[in-house]
Amino acid sequence: MITFVLPDGRFTYRAVGVTVHEEHVLLHRAERDEFWSLPGGRCELFETAAAAVRRELREELGTNVTVERLLWVVENFFVLDVPHHELGLYYLVSLPPESGLLDVSATFAGQEEHVTLIFRWFPVVDLAELLLYPVFLRSALRSIPDTTQHIIDRDNRLEDGSG
Repeated sequence: MITFVLPDGRFTYRAVGVTVHEEHVLLHRAERDEFWSLPGGRCELFETAAAAVRRELREELGTNVTVERLLWVVENFFVLDVPHHELGLYYLVSLPPESGLLDVSATFAGQEEHVTLIFRWFPVVDLAELLLYPVFLRSALRSIPDTTQHIIDRDNRLEDGSG
């Protein structure tokens, strides 16, 4: 996994899946966390970001996804225990049409190594009030871009726990 721990913080190269269905977006969180994020994970060396998204969602949800296209290239700066500099590639993905995961009223359990994950669909119109990171997603997910966008997101609110 591509992560560098340095004296002043941590750098991570992350690939992210954006799944939108019936005006809802699929988010997840670790069972111990209070905030939500889009599913995905760190890329492995020599692995494309699109392949990493497919691998991560297969590992966490037990399903195959189709990677449609790149939405955002995100430089994300935040503090969570230590300062983080994250480079993320956010892809629009779709679930198989017959997938039981498309039930927007359900909550799903997932697993990432020894961490239990909770997956849940949220109406995109309600995201502004949700504790969702990176913060730009609270508005950006309401209108998926037609072309790839570059986003710089600086969020220090996690540092003091105020959300």
